[in-house]
Amino acid sequence: MKLKKMFVGAALLTMVLGGCSNGGATEEKKTEAKESKSSEVVIYLARHGKTMLNTVDRSQGWIDAPLTLAGVEVAEDLGKGLSDVTFDKVVTSDSGRAIETAELVLKNNGQEELIQKMTKDKRLREYNFGTYEGLMNEEMLSAVAKEQGKTYEEYNEWMQEVGFYKGILSFADVLSELDKKNVEEGVNWPAEDSKTIVARLTAGLDDIVKDAEKEGTNNVLVVSHGMSIITLLGELDANADLPDGGLKNASVSKVTYKNGKYTIDSVNDLSYVEKGKESK
Repeated sequence: MKLKKMFVGAALLTMVLGGCSNGGATEEKKTEAKESKSSEVVIYLARHGKTMLNTVDRSQGWIDAPLTLAGVEVAEDLGKGLSDVTFDKVVTSDSGRAIETAELVLKNNGQEELIQKMTKDKRLREYNFGTYEGLMNEEMLSAVAKEQGKTYEEYNEWMQEVGFYKGILSFADVLSELDKKNVEEGVNWPAEDSKTIVARLTAGLDDIVKDAEKEGTNNVLVVSHGMSIITLLGELDANADLPDGGLKNASVSKVTYKNGKYTIDSVNDLSYVEKGKESK
C-alpha cells in the first residue's frame, strides 16, 4: 500500500516593523501546536452491529439491512465503552447499517453533535457480491468452491489453512469471474475483484488520514464492514494476526498513523463493548 507524505501548510506572515513581531510569534506557536497535534492520527475501525441479513446468514455486501435489536444493543454498548474517547471526526461507509451503528455509538458516548458532521464514503463499503447478493452464504460459497474443484466443507478447510485475509481476496477474484456471465449492463453491478476492492479501501483510508492531518485532528472513528476492515488490516501489515472467522460485530481494530507509517495496535477488540455492558 503506497503511503503519501502529507504536510500541514503554514500561513504566510507579512512582518511589519514596530508592532507585528508578537503577532508573528503567536501565529508560529499556533502552527507548531497544530503540527504537533496532527503528528499522530488514531483510527478506530469499528464493524457495524448485527443486521437482519447477518442473522439469517445471507450474503450482504452492497445490499443493506437494518440492525437487529441485538445489533442496536451492541452498538449502544460500544458507544458507552468509548465514552472516554473524544473523537474529532467520524467517517462511515454509505451503507445504512454502518451509518446506524455510528449514530448509536455517538449518542451513547456523549458526542451526539458529531452525527450531523459525519462523512459518508462509499469506498468503505463491504465487498460487492454482484448477482450473488442476498443469497444464502453457503450457496454463494459453494459456487466458489465448485469452481475451485472443492466441496463446501473442503473450501472452508482451505480458508482456515490460508487465513481469512488471503482467502477472501481469492474468493473475490473467483466470484468476480463467475459473476461476469450473470451481469446485465445497466441492470446490476458486477461482483468486484480483489484489485478493485483493495484500491478503493486503501485510497479511502489514505484520504481519511490526509484530511485528519490537514484539519489537525487526532482520533477518528471509522465504521465499516467485516471483510473490508480485514482487507485494510491485511494490506497494512501482511503479518498481522487476523481472526480466521472474521471480525465480530461492533469490534474495534485500532490503527495509528505516525511519521508516514501505519501501525496496527489492536484487532477485533470487544473490550469496549464489554466495558459498555458493565456501565449499565
